[in-house]
Amino acid sequence: MIRYDVTDAVAAITLDRPDAMNSLTAELKSALLDALRRAAGDPAVRAVLLTGSGRAFCAGQDLREHADNLEAGRGLADTVRLHYNPIVELITTMPKPVVAAVNGVAAGAGASLAFACDLRVASEKARFALAFAGIGLAPDSGASWTLQRLVGPGRATELLLLGEPLDAARALELGVVTRVVPADDVLKTAQELATRLAQGPTLAYAATKRALAYAATHTLPDALALEAELQDQCAATADHQAATRAFLAKERPVFGGR
Repeated sequence: MIRYDVTDAVAAITLDRPDAMNSLTAELKSALLDALRRAAGDPAVRAVLLTGSGRAFCAGQDLREHADNLEAGRGLADTVRLHYNPIVELITTMPKPVVAAVNGVAAGAGASLAFACDLRVASEKARFALAFAGIGLAPDSGASWTLQRLVGPGRATELLLLGEPLDAARALELGVVTRVVPADDVLKTAQELATRLAQGPTLAYAATKRALAYAATHTLPDALALEAELQDQCAATADHQAATRAFLAKERPVFGGR
């Protein structure tokens, strides 16, 4: 259900249930969490690419499995706490950049997975469907947190309450995605972007992600204090020292991720 490939220090994680539009069963969610943990813990991996096979990025929760759980009286089977929350927490806090290649439909939790990534490259055929309210549910997988940071609280409220799908052009206009490319180019473009990040200052990227997340919920003095701490840490890295020497020598820096 998951394909995992490492090329040029980029771990490409592909949801691989194309006949079901990569909808998320408990088995697939467990496999995705394992793959993300593998990428996070591998020092040879310096960036992650998340995508789906076939015509969809991810159609969200597998509703057949969900209906079976409801029928058996299991409700949500605690999948939000057991699966979705750890997956999104790992993506957002991973000390490496994560790029989503949104090749088609991203619905419900599938849209939330894309929102949790640091950058999103979308196909012209991509669509985001925030379908939670349409089936009588609140948002999950971090959508209440990530979406308003992408588009603002007012627009996020509108999108989540009305549940109207976003095409790629509108998603780009609102800032939901980083860039939109022809369908045949989405994976190549996302791979190139992830490779570029994998060649960069990995520890500085990790510090940037941490600073952004912290600043979103803290005061300016608190954010300034953390920035000072993170700058001290980054200043001691081999990458910063090598890049400073390269700048003075008018050379292009080569980052080793250390």
